[in-house]
Amino acid sequence: MKTVFLHGLGQTAHEWDAVLSRASLPDTDCPELSTLTEGKLTYTGLRTGFEKRYADVKEAFRICGLSLGAVLALDYAIHHKEKVDSLILIGAQYKTPALLIDFQNLIFRCMPEKAFSDMGVSKQDMIRLCRSMRSLDFTSGLREVGCSVKILCGEKDRANLKASRQLCKLLPQAELHIVPGAGHEINKCAPEAIAAILNC
Repeated sequence: MKTVFLHGLGQTAHEWDAVLSRASLPDTDCPELSTLTEGKLTYTGLRTGFEKRYADVKEAFRICGLSLGAVLALDYAIHHKEKVDSLILIGAQYKTPALLIDFQNLIFRCMPEKAFSDMGVSKQDMIRLCRSMRSLDFTSGLREVGCSVKILCGEKDRANLKASRQLCKLLPQAELHIVPGAGHEINKCAPEAIAAILNC
């Protein structure tokens, strides 16, 4: 079975390298999210690009996503449930906290343009992407998610702990795993925790 890895905002596909080196997976795909969209970088463009990338895949696959990647994975599972075997959602939000997005954009505005070059996006692209996610709310669509779900959140990821617990309650089939000592970017600070779930 294919496992698709979706990185977080401000990350690249290489942030999954430590997880992949610890997991025994025969078929993986780690797209650079910024390359999925045509034209200006927006959340809708990302989702459309993701749908096109896997349009011809016949066998249901597993999606492991962190932050922005988890949002995209959850959205895809709501609208294409027949294609999703299972989900691993890390630091996930199912309803975008507008204040958090606004604060993140404020930080981005203060950062120099060169700070974004390693991510393969421009400063304006990142700000536009965040703004396009401001009103996302999947609450009513969660009933469409019928597959197995594992929810991971770092013990120190205060911005996402509450949402992770709420999401677990809203998805009766979900299992919540709080990773001790970890922050938000679990794929970097605790890759072994993700690999352990992938190897089960």
